[in-house]
Amino acid sequence: MTSQQPSPTPTGITEALAGLRDLDELPTADHVARFRVLHDSLTAALSSIDEV
Repeated sequence: MTSQQPSPTPTGITEALAGLRDLDELPTADHVARFRVLHDSLTAALSSIDEV
C-alpha cells in the first residue's frame, strides 16, 4: 500500500489564510470582516476549480 502525499495548498488559499495571522491582535468586532474576506476568497478559489 502506498501513502499518498497531500497536494500543496493553492496560492489563493494560502494568501486567504494569511489574513488570519494577526487576528488575535484585533478587536473582536473586527473579526467578522476578516472572516468575511476569508470566506469570499475561499469561495472564489473553489469556484475556479475545473469541473465545478
